[in-house]
Amino acid sequence: MKRTVLASAAGALALVLTGAVAAHSVVENYVAALADPARPAADKARDAARKPADVLALAEIKPGDKVADFIMGGGYFTRVFSAAVGPTGRVYAIQPAEFVQFSAQYGTSQDKVAAELKNVTPLRPSLGAVAVPEQVDVIFTAQNYHDMHLKVAPPPLAGIVNKALFNALKPGGVLIVIDHYAADGSGTRDSDGLHRIDIATVKAEVTAAGFVLVEEKDFLRNPTDPRTASVFDDSIKGKTDQFVLKFRKPK
Repeated sequence: MKRTVLASAAGALALVLTGAVAAHSVVENYVAALADPARPAADKARDAARKPADVLALAEIKPGDKVADFIMGGGYFTRVFSAAVGPTGRVYAIQPAEFVQFSAQYGTSQDKVAAELKNVTPLRPSLGAVAVPEQVDVIFTAQNYHDMHLKVAPPPLAGIVNKALFNALKPGGVLIVIDHYAADGSGTRDSDGLHRIDIATVKAEVTAAGFVLVEEKDFLRNPTDPRTASVFDDSIKGKTDQFVLKFRKPK
């Protein structure tokens, strides 16, 4: 497993990292982060599908960074980021109040992660008032962008949230968005029923907030996904076709 993760991280880093820090040192940090004993075995079992080494490399996360995990869910990536930024870094684990109201488990998961990891700060704002105590180096959100287009969400919510995320980033900071592909040209039509969203819609909305799209990765692609079933359907659950977008806040 360690050799597999190391090879994956090395391949990703060869494409995205330059500068004075030796690539192998960064790779070793990622390998150590993924092997961290604080990560539950159930999380490690999901690494092959979620590709955390590739995510860390794309986001350029390093020790000492400040990272916001926006809509943290069960905390899978919160734990990865906590290990990668180390004791001198900080992870803001954001669990929107609306999610906790929908299911108490979201709050329980957030409390558990924050209690176990000293460099994690839990935040529970309303989606309409997302804020971080300080500007951060990286903001990450996975499989949740479409939720801002659920029928219960007010129409301008995505724009409000994107602007808040823009303000929360340092100039030059990175925003990573991962979500489930919907059919091309479908816009937000399938956000509620299938929990999918058109990649073109995400690009348009995020760049409208001031971000610049700098990379689009395919390491979570699954071309056999017809994009016509709910992401929770047993036929495709855990195997959906997903896009990975990297945006940057201009300096």
